[in-house]
Amino acid sequence: MIDRMLFKLKGMKKLTVFLTCATIFQSLATILQAKYLAVSITHLFNGEKLSLQLVPITLFLTFFMLRELIILVREKQMKAFAGESGRNLREQFMKQLYQLGPNATVTGGTGHIVTLAQEGILEVKKYIELFIPKIISMALIPLFIFIYTFYLDARSGIVLLLVLPTMIFFMVILGYAAKRKANNQYKSYQTLSNHFVDSLRGLETLRLLGLSKDYVHNIEKVSERYRLSTMATLKFAFLSSFALDFFSSLSVAIVALFLGLSLIAGEMTLLPALTILILAPEYFVAIREFGGDYHATLNGKNALKALNDFISTPVHQLNDTNHISKWDGESTLEVKKLNLQYEDSSKSALKNIKFCIKGYGKIGIIGASGCGKSTLINVLTGFLNPTEASIKMNGEHVSSFKMKSWQEQMVYIPQHPYVFNDTVRNNISFYSPNASNHDIEVACEQAGLSDLIKKLSNGIEEEIGESGTVLSGGQEQRIALARAFLDKERKIVLFDEPTAHLDIETEWELKQHMLSLFENRLVFLATHRLHWMKEMDQILVLRHGEIVEVGSHEELLQANGYYKELVQAQMGVNM
Repeated sequence: MIDRMLFKLKGMKKLTVFLTCATIFQSLATILQAKYLAVSITHLFNGEKLSLQLVPITLFLTFFMLRELIILVREKQMKAFAGESGRNLREQFMKQLYQLGPNATVTGGTGHIVTLAQEGILEVKKYIELFIPKIISMALIPLFIFIYTFYLDARSGIVLLLVLPTMIFFMVILGYAAKRKANNQYKSYQTLSNHFVDSLRGLETLRLLGLSKDYVHNIEKVSERYRLSTMATLKFAFLSSFALDFFSSLSVAIVALFLGLSLIAGEMTLLPALTILILAPEYFVAIREFGGDYHATLNGKNALKALNDFISTPVHQLNDTNHISKWDGESTLEVKKLNLQYEDSSKSALKNIKFCIKGYGKIGIIGASGCGKSTLINVLTGFLNPTEASIKMNGEHVSSFKMKSWQEQMVYIPQHPYVFNDTVRNNISFYSPNASNHDIEVACEQAGLSDLIKKLSNGIEEEIGESGTVLSGGQEQRIALARAFLDKERKIVLFDEPTAHLDIETEWELKQHMLSLFENRLVFLATHRLHWMKEMDQILVLRHGEIVEVGSHEELLQANGYYKELVQAQMGVNM
C-alpha cells in the first residue's frame, strides 16, 4: 500500500519521525480530551454545579486546542515538504528532459510530457501532502484508542478490534479495484493529452483541407473514453466510502448497545462508558479519512511512478574528459560506421553513416519524410547517442557528440524554437546574457526583427510568450536567428526543418537572413525543401536511414541518382 518511491524523497526519514511523534501526541490529546469531556458531563449529570467543573472543562479545552494545534503544525509541515519535493521533482524532470532532448517527446508524446510537468507534479504534491500523514494516523491513533478502551472495558475493545480487520479487508479489495480503474483512467488521460496537443498542432492543416468539422468526432470519441474511465473510478471511490461509513457506524452502534446494557445491569459506571462512547467514533476517523484520501491521491501515485520512470530513464552523461578545441577553418570532423537502433524497434534508424567535413561550410541533409534527417541532427547535437560509431574530431577519437566542449560551441534551431515567457531582450540574449543594447539591436536587424520591434508598444522590453504578445511561427524563428547572430563565439549551427511550417513567402523572406548567418560557420541544415540545397557546399542524401549520395547540388544532378528523383518530384512546387 505504501509506495516505496516516497521514501526516496529528500528529507522523508526526518519527516516520518516528526509525523510519528506528532501523531502520538495527537492520540494522547484525543484520549485526554474525551476523558475530561466525559468527566464534566458525568459530574453535571450527577447534580454537581457548573462552577465546580472549571478544571475538567479547562483541561478538555486545553487538550482540544493542543490536538488542533498539532494538526495545524503537521499540515503546515506537510505542505512545505510537498512543495519542496515538487520543486525537486520538477528540477530533476527538466534536467532529464534536457539531457534526453527532443527524442523524449517523440517516444513519450508531447501532451504526456507537458501534462506530467504541470498537472502531474501538482498531483504528486497532493499525494505527498495527504497520503503520508493519513497512513501514519491510521496506524497509530486507533492503536492508542484501542489500548485505552480495552483498559476501560475489554468487551468494547474487542468489538472495535473485530470490526477493524473487516474494514481493512474491504478497503484492500476496493482499493485494488480502484487502483486498476485509476490506472486505466491515467492511461486515458495520457491519450487525451497527447491527442489534444496533436489536434492543436494539426488544426490549421485540417482547416485548410476542410476536415476540421469531421475531426470533432475523433475528439468526442477520446473525450468520451476518458469520461467513462473517470466515472468508473468514481463509482469505486463512492462504494469504498459507503463501506467505511457503514461498518464504522455499525460498530459504534454495537459498542453503544453493549455499553447501555452494562449500565442497566450496573456492571459499569457512567464515566468510563461515556468516555468509550466519545472515543469510539474517533477510532474510525483516521481510517475513514485515509480511505477517502486514498482514492483522491491515486492519480498522484500514478504520476509519481510516471515521473520516476521518466527521471530514471538511462541517459548518457556529458563527456567532460574529451575536450574539443573551438571550431575554426582548419578543424576536421570524420564520421564512419555510425549506426543507431532504438531499443523498442527491430529496425535501424541510421545505418552505416559516413561523411567527412573540414572547416566552415554548409552541409545539407535531405531526404523524404522518415528517412532519418531529424535523427541524424539529434545525434550531431548529442541528444541521441549512436549504437556504434567511429568519430574523429581534429584527429582525436571521441565516443559520441554528447560532449560539453562540443555543445558549448553549438546553436540548435528546431522547427519550433522555444520562446520563453519573458521580454524580447531576454529571449534574444539567451546565449549571451551580458550582451550590450547595441549588439542586440544589430542582431535584431540581421534577423529581420527590427520592423516587428518597432510595432511593439514596449519595443525590445515587450513581454512575449504564453502570458505576453503571441508571435507567429516566422517571428519565433527570427528570435532564434537573432540568438545565433548575437552569439559570435558559437561557430556550429544546426537546423532541423526550420521552415517546414512556414508559407513560401515567409520562408523566402526568412531565407535571406539565414544565408548571412551561414557565413564563417559550420552549418547542418536538415530539410525536405530542396531549394535550400543550391546554397549548400555539400549534401548528404538520406534514404531509409542510409546516406546514398554525397556531393554538391550540381554534382548530384549529373549523377542521375536518388537526389535527382527527389528534385523531379518537387519540380514546379518548390523550385
